[in-house]
Amino acid sequence: MFKKKPTIKPLAPLRSSDRRKLADQIIKDYNLEDTNSPEAEQTPEQKTEAVNAHTSLRNSLLPDNTQSARFTTTQGPDLKQASGTVYVGSHDGEEARILWFQIEGRMYPSVYTLWRNPDIVALLHTPDVAVDRLRAGADLMTPGLAGGPPFPERAKKGTVVAVASTDKPSVPVAVGWCEVDVSALEQVRGAKGHAVRNMHWAGDEVWNYGATGRAGQAAPEEIDGWKRVLEARGLAEKVDALDLDEDEVDGGVALTDADEQSGPASKQTNGYNTSVEGEDAPANDIAPTKELTQTEIDTAFRNAFLYGIHKHKETNSNAPNYGLVFPLSQSFVVSNLIQPFLPAYTPAEAQQLQIKKTSWKNIKKFIKALDKQQILKSKEKDGHETVILDIDFDDAAIMNFKPYRLPKKETLGGASQGRGEKATEQIDTGDDSVGQKLQVISYYRPTSKLAPLFTTATKPLLTPPEVRELVTAYIESENLLAETNKRLVKLDPTLSNAVFDGSTNLDKEVLAKGTVPRDALIDRVLHAMNPSYAIVRNGADPASVKARSGAPPKIHITLENRTGNKRVTKVSGLEAYFVSPKLLADELRKTCAGSTSVEALAGAAKKTEKPVEEVMIQGPQKDAVVAALERRGVDRRWVEVLDKTKKKK
Repeated sequence: MFKKKPTIKPLAPLRSSDRRKLADQIIKDYNLEDTNSPEAEQTPEQKTEAVNAHTSLRNSLLPDNTQSARFTTTQGPDLKQASGTVYVGSHDGEEARILWFQIEGRMYPSVYTLWRNPDIVALLHTPDVAVDRLRAGADLMTPGLAGGPPFPERAKKGTVVAVASTDKPSVPVAVGWCEVDVSALEQVRGAKGHAVRNMHWAGDEVWNYGATGRAGQAAPEEIDGWKRVLEARGLAEKVDALDLDEDEVDGGVALTDADEQSGPASKQTNGYNTSVEGEDAPANDIAPTKELTQTEIDTAFRNAFLYGIHKHKETNSNAPNYGLVFPLSQSFVVSNLIQPFLPAYTPAEAQQLQIKKTSWKNIKKFIKALDKQQILKSKEKDGHETVILDIDFDDAAIMNFKPYRLPKKETLGGASQGRGEKATEQIDTGDDSVGQKLQVISYYRPTSKLAPLFTTATKPLLTPPEVRELVTAYIESENLLAETNKRLVKLDPTLSNAVFDGSTNLDKEVLAKGTVPRDALIDRVLHAMNPSYAIVRNGADPASVKARSGAPPKIHITLENRTGNKRVTKVSGLEAYFVSPKLLADELRKTCAGSTSVEALAGAAKKTEKPVEEVMIQGPQKDAVVAALERRGVDRRWVEVLDKTKKKK
């Protein structure tokens, strides 16, 4: 459908409420969440876990930076004009791409979304030579289906499906909808007609769209999550052993252009269990994942926690407490130290690896169990939450922990299903400001009045020690030290005119006495000079860093009240300290288990300068922000906090 470039209007930010509503609709339509447990029977900890998992799934499908735009294109033999909406977003600092597109009231995932979220649709297969024709816009014909029968139960007529090559069976490269009930096909050899109407493929204009103008991202060689799905179905071996004749391949696709084909006639009904009106819902097309014992689930959660601590020690070795800010809340422990390290590749596995299915049943008892093992110290707070006060980083369980293989980032359907080694590394080390060493150097330039004091200076910009040395040399050369007290300096005409001009009462008092303490004199000289500064990163040569005029800037943290009792924390001025606002926002969103946003700060930069961006975090998160800045080498002296939430007296 998108072989020809569509006309896409300018992108507009998607409101948070609209994004959540749309993500929830996708989750419902594609049946991506377990809704078997009655909400009334859940404990507060289980509800918290479920909310965190649901939020992670939302963000995986539609990240909070999602933007939308209307588009127009043509379809059908008469090139009838069609219109719809594209949704553009990015994950973890990646380039923004089209993640979903909506046309004729139906949401279709792009290949980028399929690569990150395994098993959200049924996956069909076809030989590689047929994939080449799909990339030219052709439809998939029934004889081109491989790896069956049987075919996935979800591949019903009208449902959205993905298509992969038999050469790379775990990598979806096309998206379309079934024109026939593929799941009911008993044979494909000799069959005729269209099987899948091709809507989008890796290589079309949707795949290629990007704000930077760079071409689309190449497909990965393998996706572990989809591979596990195929193994569960027993399809991997069948695909590997597949050997089709050329005659069968030739009949695999329609050779008409996708833009000359009409849209779907039936409404989509997709998901893990697709119900047909008047009939019982058919069984899931995926063979049941091996049921884990409670001991195995307990072990997975304990190891995930140890992995989370191990990763913090490994990536934040120079930070206090390895980057952890105590006390640690239950939601933080679940979202940042357990869920990202659970060995779950598919939604089916994620459904088993839940805290409510452990012997502890909730995170509070899990933390208390670790406390009994003396791995950590905990305390009950407010009668309903248990927080971690300290962790014994030298405990044998942590010291002897051996990392295990995790799902790769691009195979995930959300943090609740685990995070792969590549993704973990990106979260912890993809931000090159983490662990950096910063030094703020102040410089002073003598004014014309002060020039007689610095006749021996060899450079225009002087550090405070150099100013003290030169002023002291001038005092000694002019014999201005008082005979009775070497800490006092006698004023000569140069000092009187250049430093103390008599404009204030203090100046008049000093001039009347004729002497001034040497330290006070040097401070007064520094204040009379023109200040400059340079921020040196990672031990670079200060001479190689261009100094900027003025006093060193501050990073501003502002706490504000919003409508009702809601509070937010705003952070600005990060760029001067080599901190990426977007990457900081991504980290704080996980650390604080709340929403974040990044917007240009109006009026903070000139038209010729790069815009200054402001990070906004939900809730009063000053301590978390300061801790994140300290991990990036920012000293507390360079941070200014303004609390607007306190009532005025």
